[in-house]
Amino acid sequence: MIKFYKMDENLRVVETEEFERRCWVDMINPTDDEVDDVKEWSGIPEEMLKAALDEEESARVDTDDGATMYVVDSPMMVDTDEGDSYTTIPVAIIYNTKCIVTVSLNPDPVLAGFRSNRNRVSTLKPVGFVLHFLLENAKRFSSLLKQIDKKSLRLQAELHRSMRNQELIELLGLQNSLVYFSTSLSANSSLYGRFSRMEAVQSNPDYQDMYDDVLIETKQATEMCHIYRDILKTTMDAFSSVISNNVNNVVKRLTIITILIAIPTLIGGLFGMNIDLPFGMGYHDGGFAWEFWVIVGLSVALTVICGVLIARMTDSVKIRTPKVKKRKRRRD
Repeated sequence: MIKFYKMDENLRVVETEEFERRCWVDMINPTDDEVDDVKEWSGIPEEMLKAALDEEESARVDTDDGATMYVVDSPMMVDTDEGDSYTTIPVAIIYNTKCIVTVSLNPDPVLAGFRSNRNRVSTLKPVGFVLHFLLENAKRFSSLLKQIDKKSLRLQAELHRSMRNQELIELLGLQNSLVYFSTSLSANSSLYGRFSRMEAVQSNPDYQDMYDDVLIETKQATEMCHIYRDILKTTMDAFSSVISNNVNNVVKRLTIITILIAIPTLIGGLFGMNIDLPFGMGYHDGGFAWEFWVIVGLSVALTVICGVLIARMTDSVKIRTPKVKKRKRRRD
């Protein structure tokens, strides 16, 4: 899809029907024919126009045939069947003396703000256009990072109430998103050195101030990303320990139950063998079958004794904190 925008007499971005000199060409997942048309109108090489169509394209700067290209990683929130997920996509901003061209695989929220004039830009000033995009893109990173933090706190609160797989899977997805954001912010930071050496930035105080704002916003977003990622990693490790501890407790209970059940089974098996029993058991003429109740009583008694011993043994290996020891001394 291709759309054309230009500046009107009120210095607002408005859509136009066809290509004009000093306009802004917005390309979203363009076809090969559309790329060829823009190449013919603008004179920008085809390699630059197709650079951002590769999802794995990294942030970089390139100059060729009088055109300058900035590929920037832009954050996005994507709706999936498992909920909202966060990722980044490459966005290319290319300009020469004829026009400004932006290329992306999906609609970019920052460029949408330019189209709606929510963020005022000028298609007549390519360097200012790029700086505006970098600034709003860094703010977009900070905004989505705050959303990730709020979602992480909500999921942690739900996990405190019930340990379900769904919340753990969503936390893992947020952790992956923070890795993508951290990598993208580092890649974007590598572009900023180019601006500090540009004559257009050095000679224009407004551009210099905007460039400083870009550095500050990116640094804040990077620090936020590192903090949230460390917190989330610690949280995931803690919940993994809790889950492992719960599994150990379940296994311990099942083991105790298995041992206690094995005692009457063993006794019943010994007395159920097809052999002569000691003490005259099993030989009586129509009298009371006392042997059965002896075996049952013996089984119950041994099971209770083993249960008490196991309970004391498991209680003795519990970790006693100083607070617990102090409470015990008070009771004594």
